[in-house]
Amino acid sequence: MTLLPFDYAVRNLGRSRARLLLSLLGSALVVLLVLAAAAFVRGMTLSLRSSGEPNNVIILGTGSEDSIERSEIEASVASVLNASIPGIRSQNGVPFASPEVHVQLPVRVGEEQSKGTIILVRGVTLAAMLVHPSVQIIEGRFPRSGHDEILVGSSAAIKLGVRPEELAPGRTLRIDARQWTIVGRFVAPGTVYEAEIWAPLVDIKEATKRLTDSCVIVTLDPDISELADVSVFTRTRVDLELSAMGETDYYARLADFFAPIRAVTWITAGLIALGGLFGGLNTMYAAFASRVREIGTLQALGFQRAAIVVSLVQESVLATTAGSLLAASIGLLLFDGVAVRFSLGVFGLIIDAQVLGIALLSGVILGFVGALPPAIRCLKLPIPIALRAV
Repeated sequence: MTLLPFDYAVRNLGRSRARLLLSLLGSALVVLLVLAAAAFVRGMTLSLRSSGEPNNVIILGTGSEDSIERSEIEASVASVLNASIPGIRSQNGVPFASPEVHVQLPVRVGEEQSKGTIILVRGVTLAAMLVHPSVQIIEGRFPRSGHDEILVGSSAAIKLGVRPEELAPGRTLRIDARQWTIVGRFVAPGTVYEAEIWAPLVDIKEATKRLTDSCVIVTLDPDISELADVSVFTRTRVDLELSAMGETDYYARLADFFAPIRAVTWITAGLIALGGLFGGLNTMYAAFASRVREIGTLQALGFQRAAIVVSLVQESVLATTAGSLLAASIGLLLFDGVAVRFSLGVFGLIIDAQVLGIALLSGVILGFVGALPPAIRCLKLPIPIALRAV
């Protein structure tokens, strides 16, 4: 089979500038939507799966494996773990064991706010900086117990819907019914920690009127101990009613919990893309219908119908690929890194090679599927009728 020259399809793109512009803009809008959906899903998934440390183990209350916030364990568990599990990493005699309280509390930035924004407040000790190495204080210092001081994540302002300068060290926040002073700001790139507020463990327990902790997070020395050793300890100490799971496993389960949201995002993008495809079909039907005589002439010159279909599809794919590249450029400028709020905090839209690949592939598919039916329909006409078409 002799194919038409590739430059024939390229030259045909410029025959109708209006049609070319419609094809470019239509495909760019559809691909931009697919790009945004893929960036949303990718950002949410990576932020959750990147939040845990591979050597960290979370010890929490039995039955609360899906939510640390529901967990309650005795305050003595941290010291019991230190004495019972030899594989806990230590530095200068300080064990990597962080007792923590995780609680969602309403936070108000100013008195003018009628009600606060619910945000995760984490009660911690200095040991939290050992077990969470991704957390780095970039401004100020760690809060002191008994002084109502707090650390705020760099994305907490987005979660609260305020300007970053309103959460600068020295400012105050009203958490629940209590005034707290911001003494520092931290970052934890690529994790959900950045949208949290950290406060001294004792102060949070006093403010929330609780005697128990939510969990203890320990870092194991992989050469000495592993998760199975901690699990054996929790099963033997049935009086403490504990459960152990890897920190990465915990955040992976949270990522699975948000799978329906990701599915709805893809379905919505797919439905709108389908609408764009039908609109593109109408455009291609009209464009190819006006070229019936040209198509008949090509057949009369000896080109097979399959070769003509290939050329028409090439023309369509070239247009949609150009639109896809335009959409990818716009997406990188407008969407990459944009913060999105959700119940656990804030994550950023991520446009990486995988997301760009999905977007460009969708553009190619759009061009192929959009051109094939109208091309086949035009080629069904007998050659004599096609040559007499106006």
